[in-house]
Amino acid sequence: MKELSEVLQDWEAVIGLEIHTELTALDTKMFCNCKLSHDDEPNANVCPVCLGLPGALPVPNKRAIESIVKAGLATNCEIQRHSMFYRKHYFYPDMAKNFQTTQGPVAFAMYGHLDLDVTGRGAAERPDCAFGEAEAQSLASASANAEGLSTSMTSTMREGNQRAGHLASYDASNLQMPERREDGSYTVPIRILRIHMEEDAAKMVHVGGAEGRITAAAESLVDYNRCGTPLIELVTEPDLRTPEEARLFMEKLRRIFVTLGISDCSMEKGSMRCDGNVSLRRRGETKLGTKTELKNLNSFKSLHDGLAYEICRQAEVLEEGGIIYQETRHWEPSRKRTVVMRVKETADDYRLFPDPDLAPFDLDDEFIDRCRGEIPELPDAKRARFEADFGIKAADAEQIAGDPEFAEFFEAAAAGMAGKEAQTVANLLVNEMIAYLKGASVSLAESGIAPAQVAALAKLLATDAISSNQAHEVFEAMAQTGDDPNKIVDERGMRQVSDAGALQPIVDEVLANCADQAQQYRDGNQKVIGFLVGQCMKASRGKGNPKLFNELLRTSLS
Repeated sequence: MKELSEVLQDWEAVIGLEIHTELTALDTKMFCNCKLSHDDEPNANVCPVCLGLPGALPVPNKRAIESIVKAGLATNCEIQRHSMFYRKHYFYPDMAKNFQTTQGPVAFAMYGHLDLDVTGRGAAERPDCAFGEAEAQSLASASANAEGLSTSMTSTMREGNQRAGHLASYDASNLQMPERREDGSYTVPIRILRIHMEEDAAKMVHVGGAEGRITAAAESLVDYNRCGTPLIELVTEPDLRTPEEARLFMEKLRRIFVTLGISDCSMEKGSMRCDGNVSLRRRGETKLGTKTELKNLNSFKSLHDGLAYEICRQAEVLEEGGIIYQETRHWEPSRKRTVVMRVKETADDYRLFPDPDLAPFDLDDEFIDRCRGEIPELPDAKRARFEADFGIKAADAEQIAGDPEFAEFFEAAAAGMAGKEAQTVANLLVNEMIAYLKGASVSLAESGIAPAQVAALAKLLATDAISSNQAHEVFEAMAQTGDDPNKIVDERGMRQVSDAGALQPIVDEVLANCADQAQQYRDGNQKVIGFLVGQCMKASRGKGNPKLFNELLRTSLS
């Protein structure tokens, strides 16, 4: 197959995502009082309601409704005052009722958007031909021609005795089109069609199957503890054009939901997962190609790599004169390929109709305003504030602001700082802290490291009292012993000499002993300066400031 970069020169990938997020912050399931936990013994948290036994009646979880309204407000959605639950019928062993309680054409939250900043190497995935007027036409035609469960459901069903077809259209004329900046980066608006509420299915365990799949499994087991878990599904418009944009969108959404405190968004545990829909069309064409769906992608890497493979696979099939079938496919990370799971269902296959056991919802302004008032500072606003108030780099600000625990820790450690000192705190969190937590398999709260300790270490670094290599050693010792960084530095004799007057004689001696290397530098070999700094550090027994040695050497050699 061709490489992705080559394919995207001739073909336009049209990508939409369906992102499922379990509301793990809640205590009970969506329609019953069963405990919400996946860590208990199998089938320990079940009742007649979540098992679908005759005569059992569901009662909606109010906190779950609050959570989805907050999710909608945080993603710039319009909150729909009137909506209702539907029954979506299918016959799988992971749904004991033989139907899933979900929403119909009107969801709690609709018509939102998120602006996606694409930078670095990821920005290069979108070719230069995918900007300007061509992109405006692409967005408009993709929205007008997109077909899937959500759009077909919206255009054919009634809710509240009124045709809901008007909900299926978007006005793309007011959208800001992406433009590539000088550094290659760009910002693209990704529209959100809807965020609807539903219940999760039970967990299937296939014993003996390849990669946990039913194929060749000796037996299949069902754990109904997860059945009935409150689940929100966000459906984007087909506005994404590269696998990298899809990955970044999901990462951004995860940061928002974690900040809202509605879910832990753990892809490893399955509380956040994604289905990716992708089709191809020749650049300049307006008619959409046939899409395939990649099901249950459970990592950011799988989302990117699965979409990238599927784009290249579809291009190969089409260029050989083949046909793309609308189907659901599975991504196999170990084999780096997608395989067919089943032919894709349509809205008719699910026989959707309003749930007779659940009354329609009428959300008033007071309820919505109360939810809005409980929304904390969101990652984008926090990132901008960190950049403005502390002067730290945009990439570091984004990473820290996206984790509420890290953001709170950073603000405490960097209190009263700005510029170099604040940036040093950010560097310690993004590099040393994350590496330590991962290696020790502990959370930030469990680490025992205090903001004051990181602040003290940052000041040592910012004032060149220790080197970056020494800072790593001090951080490890600080994490293990709980001692103050200054105490560790003094006890180990690590404090650097940053007095130019004391270091200049060492520089003079090194240059005298390394005349050949000094001449190489004067002849234009800049790399030799590293060797000379190393000789100075050796002569000072590691006590000298390497940055100052570098400056003094360059001055002496000029």
